[in-house]
Amino acid sequence: MPLSTQSEAGDERYVLVASLDNVRNLSNILKAITFKDHALFNATPNGLKVTVEDSKCLQANAFIQAEIFQEFTIQEDSVSFQVNLTVLLDCLTIFGGSTTPGVTTALRMCYNGYGYPLTLFLEEGGVVTVCKINTEEPEDPIDFEFCSTNVTNKVILQSDSLREAFSELDMTSEILQITMSPSQPYFRLSTFGNSGNAHYDYPKDSDMMELFQCTKTQTNRYKMSLLKPSTKALALSCKVSVRTDTRGFLSLQYLVRNDDGQICFVEYYCCPDEEVEEE
Repeated sequence: MPLSTQSEAGDERYVLVASLDNVRNLSNILKAITFKDHALFNATPNGLKVTVEDSKCLQANAFIQAEIFQEFTIQEDSVSFQVNLTVLLDCLTIFGGSTTPGVTTALRMCYNGYGYPLTLFLEEGGVVTVCKINTEEPEDPIDFEFCSTNVTNKVILQSDSLREAFSELDMTSEILQITMSPSQPYFRLSTFGNSGNAHYDYPKDSDMMELFQCTKTQTNRYKMSLLKPSTKALALSCKVSVRTDTRGFLSLQYLVRNDDGQICFVEYYCCPDEEVEEE
């Protein structure tokens, strides 16, 4: 592939170089968190973390491990920059995101450091396109203070079952109510839309339930408008972990396999709309 065989002599000036034989392994996971224009990129020797936020109520993070890349070189402990995610995706799919078997677009992504643009070299079928995207001052992401020690309830589901639930629930509802309990109904999704109230229950011993760890009964409501962006990640994923903490904050962690069968993660944090008192 031309991009990987080019002279590396000029790479010393870059603080970050990341190469992929198949750009879809990056673009698909970025599409799963695209609901606002701007994204914060943070690179460490472990890989790339991309964060998108909405009005301090919702945060999405995509994690692409260094091993996913054919080359991942970083000259500093941490490199951060902010870019327009919509523009970046337009560039990554400039060749049309070919799904033809055996035809892939290769990517070489380079960053010079603070104040410099993000440079993309994209190659398909011997044609190379160079894109330069202006970077912006990185803003510190919100700390949702969601830590495992404060998690009260956790379930891991096959994504198919959650996709089925979303297809059956009334999406005209302004909120999604999630009930998690050590006793029945165990794990329940509820909507209150134009066609009335709807509930979708999962038995804790369901084939679709890989893990059920609930220590107390919790019922929380979340704005459907905040949760809808996460359905992009749900569509790509094969498993999803649903966790709530003592404050009712929600973590949705999606396990996504890329075109090469490698695993990446997308995580959404959402604050509760209002707490529901148990009757």
